[in-house]
Amino acid sequence: MMIRPQEEDEVIHQQEGEEEAAVTAEMSEKIQNYRTAPFDARFPNTNQTRNCYQNYLDFHRCSKALSAKDQDPAPCEWYRRVYKSICPMDWVQRWDDQLEEGSFAGKI
Repeated sequence: MMIRPQEEDEVIHQQEGEEEAAVTAEMSEKIQNYRTAPFDARFPNTNQTRNCYQNYLDFHRCSKALSAKDQDPAPCEWYRRVYKSICPMDWVQRWDDQLEEGSFAGKI
């Protein structure tokens, strides 16, 4: 039995959709079970300033990348929750203001 190329493409797209749905479901479950920022081996010291800033950048980079591909930015929510729990709110507000003004120093 031969599969036509069009049918093969449909099967591949269906499999990709199922895999994406499984990853999204897994991420949603992790986000729902989220309580506070977990240990990050990249930032082993008590001072979490760099961890805060990196998660802020990662959230905005992730959101920008997924939005550019017309994909749901829900997986990026993890980074937002981490930086919201670690960063002082006045820093976040200042960075958000700088992003709006176009004067933010980070590369997003």
